[in-house]
Formats: sequence, structure tokens, C-alpha cells
Amino acid sequence: MFVSESLGVNEKGHLVFGGHDTVDLSEKYGTPVYIMDEVLIRKNCRKFVNSMNENYDGNGRVIYASKAFSCKAMYKIINEENMGIDVVSGGEIYTAMQAGFPMEKAYFHGSNKSLSELEFAVKSGVGRIMVDNLFEMEKLIEISEKLDTVVNVIVRVKPGIEAETHSFIMTGQTDSKFGLDLDTGDAMKAIKMALSAEKIAFKGIHCHIGSQIFAVDSFEHAAKVMVGIMEDIKNETGYEVEELDLGGGFGIRYIEEHNPADFREYMEKVAVVIKEECAAKNLKTPFVIIEPGRSIVAEAGITLYTVGAIKTIPDCRTYVSVDGGMCDNPRYILYQSSYMAVIANKANEKADFCATIAGKCCESGDMIQEHTMIQKPESGDIMAVLSTGAYNYSMSSNYNRNPRPAVVMLNGDEERIVVKAETYEDLIRNDM
Repeated sequence: MFVSESLGVNEKGHLVFGGHDTVDLSEKYGTPVYIMDEVLIRKNCRKFVNSMNENYDGNGRVIYASKAFSCKAMYKIINEENMGIDVVSGGEIYTAMQAGFPMEKAYFHGSNKSLSELEFAVKSGVGRIMVDNLFEMEKLIEISEKLDTVVNVIVRVKPGIEAETHSFIMTGQTDSKFGLDLDTGDAMKAIKMALSAEKIAFKGIHCHIGSQIFAVDSFEHAAKVMVGIMEDIKNETGYEVEELDLGGGFGIRYIEEHNPADFREYMEKVAVVIKEECAAKNLKTPFVIIEPGRSIVAEAGITLYTVGAIKTIPDCRTYVSVDGGMCDNPRYILYQSSYMAVIANKANEKADFCATIAGKCCESGDMIQEHTMIQKPESGDIMAVLSTGAYNYSMSSNYNRNPRPAVVMLNGDEERIVVKAETYEDLIRNDM
């Protein structure tokens, strides 16, 4: 029935998450509220780290794509699990620094980093800056010379791969805002600029083919293409690439029908491709980097709501409204993302009621899910939406001047607030 190993049903018929009664959690913290299971987060981290060590003999690093879910508590967990971080803004860099994260293990991504962000990253000691375009390379050369500091860079290239996922989250195809194109020669030009610059240390190449990908062969194909690019770089410049970042995008279970491959299957198969291709092309096996984000935290999170108005439109649908919506989970209005919902106080009952779960925002498209099966709802019920640990809190907003919910972290019998719920006072804090 459930999409995460953290979920279950207790003797009261209530939904349990991370060993805690979700109805009790809703009463204690109010709704809406994000709930995260630290035990599962750490378990997922260790799966990746252990598999990396096994398949690459320790010659690699797992970096957490923190855009999925970032806060000081999360950066502390990632550091304790011996992982690096992928950051995409000055704000994420600042948050990680405030959490005491070692910045030499930070990798700064983004398609249009501002000049102030680039300078902040260099001054903060960020370990690698992932160069996305020629303009960025030019500015990094200027910044490195101005600050008299060597800047380590990895160049993001487009491998020309169209992964099977939603068009909004495909990133590896030629027509993408991300990365430098191979066919136009921009990627090789950026690499040559880096190699010739006095204060730039070119370390390697990076790709990312998309998100929520189930097919392991997409990643195998990307690895083969990237090793071919390594060969081209060596032939044209004489430089042998030291680091190969293959990005992330590993799929997770949002609904029962989803069947993602085990993390370890991906690691094993891709490692074989890299080693065989490098041997065939007389290349050294590079230091391999991967960037899981969603697959670390998505199934380790749920969101709890309270059911409000219920409206039935004959021969059409029944709207079941909750006290949140696109302001705390914009993914359905953005990409019609699938989710599983459960009436938490009736989790032992059959899910035989067809509902459209509507949010409270003044937008017709503000839905959590349409025509989905849940237990028969009543006003006042607690609804849990599952697998919301990734891209829910991080993409939340104050639309309609709604305060963002709290984030509660569970760890066995313990529970703690890691992000406080916003208040109305918070909403006007910066108003003049």
C-alpha cells in the first residue's frame, strides 16, 4: 500500500511515519506541517556512499543536491554522513556555511550565477565551481585574478541525451538552458580557456540528463558518451580529465505504480561502463561524482493537512479541500506530479473514494492531486500526502500571504523542529 518503508498503520488505524502517529503529530504541531524521517535520510545516504566505495574503490564522492531540501539541520546530516553538497545559489552556500559545512566539499551549480555569487563562492572556499557558459568562464577568470586565488572548475556539457521524463525536468538534451554545447564548439572553447588561464584549475566535466528517471540504461548511455568526451578532450588538448560528474536524477516512488531501480543497480552498471570505456580508450578511470537529491529525501518526507470544505459536483468530481496547497507544494500545478494521499486517521480503511484534492490558494489550478483514491473524507480529517520530502519545502512560497509551514525531523523516538513555522509577523518583516 505504501510508497516508503517509514510508513505503517497502528492499532488505532492511524497512519504511522517514522514510528510516530501522524494524527498525534498534527495535533502537536498543527497543519500544514512537513514531517521528515532522519533515520531513512541517513539510510539512503549510506546506501549511496557504500555503493560508491564498493564500485569505485573509494575513488569518488557522493554529493547531495541540496536544492531538493536544504536547511541547517540537513547540511549537518550530510556532513556527518561523509558526503559533499551541490549548491545552486548564494543562499544555499550561506546556509551551509552557517551549519558549519566544510566548503571544500561544496560544488556550485547554476545556469546564471550572478557576479556577486561567484565572488562569494570563491571567497568562501567552495571546492568546485561548475561552469555553465562562456560568460561565466570569462568572469571567473577575472575574479580569480582580482582575488589572486586559484579557482577549481568543472565544465558542464550537454551530452545530447533526452531522458524519458517530464519535459520541464529534462536537462541533458541539446535544447536546454543548462550546459555548454559540444556541436557548436562552446564546450571545448570553455575547457581551453580554463586550461590557459593562470588562476583557473580545470578539474573535469559534468552532465545531468534530467530528474525522476527510472531507466538505468539512460544513465549507462550518458556515462559512455561522457567518457567519449574525455577522449576528445585528451586528443585535442593533451589534458586527461581527472573528475567526471554524472549528475543525479534517480527516480523515486510517488505512487504505487512507480518502480524505480535500486540505487545499487545504477551504481554497479554505470561503474562497469566507465571502467570498460576508459580501458578501451586508454584513459585513467576518473574520480567519479554523483548528485542524488530527491532519492535521498523524497520518500523520507510527508506533509500533513487538515481537510476543510468538501464539494461534490454531480457527474464531475468531488473537491476535498485542505489547508495548504500550491504554496507548500507547487509540483502538481507545475508538472502534474503524481502523489499518494491517505486520510491519516482512517488509514486502515479502504481507499475507495475518488477525490480531487484542492488547495486553499486563489488559483483554479491549485491542486495536490486530481481523481485520486482516498479513504472517505470528512471535514476535520487529517490528510497525509506522501513522498513530499523533496521540492516541497524548498519550492514553497508565501503566495496569498500564506506563512510557510514548519519542518519537523523525526529520529527514532525523538522529534524536533528544524525549521520554525512562519508567523504573520514574518510575512511583513521586510515590508517598508
